[in-house]
Amino acid sequence: MRKWSCRRQPDLIVRTTLLLLSLLWSTAACAAPQLPDDGLGTVVGVVDGDTVVIDLDGSSESVRLLGIDTPETVHPDRPPECFGKQASIRMAQLLPAGTAVLVTRDVEARDRYDRLLAYVARVGDGLVVNRAMVEEGFAATLHIDPNDGMRHELAAAEARARADRRGLWAACGGPHEPLSATVGGDSG
Repeated sequence: MRKWSCRRQPDLIVRTTLLLLSLLWSTAACAAPQLPDDGLGTVVGVVDGDTVVIDLDGSSESVRLLGIDTPETVHPDRPPECFGKQASIRMAQLLPAGTAVLVTRDVEARDRYDRLLAYVARVGDGLVVNRAMVEEGFAATLHIDPNDGMRHELAAAEARARADRRGLWAACGGPHEPLSATVGGDSG
């Protein structure tokens, strides 16, 4: 019978732990829905100004648009923000249910809420919705490394929207202003 020394036990524990983690990782990877290689999907619905639900190859995915941030409409820890309702309405106008879209991922595929992180373009006319929301003043830019594929393009769009005082830049003075702090900022 073989005796275990104190030196060999930590090595065995480390190897066993690594093996278990490897098995768990491969099981989780197999359980995750496979996304279509071409990135084509169909809009199912709009959650708010920066999140939509898209059918990707038969799987409904909650998609958080990369590079943008819209005022909150329903958040457990924050009051509704100025121009949030308008941002949600505009997103629904840009991406009504049934719209064919091209979903393009960046470096990180998902956020901490397991939403797919992506740039979304309409197939019919090529409109990049992330950029349109910023340029029209319905969203501010939000850069979170390592996802920076459109960082400079979105920053330029925001600069134009600010300079022209479009959307939330005129109604609220900027993003994330509480609805109660604005006068008429969330009407209409």
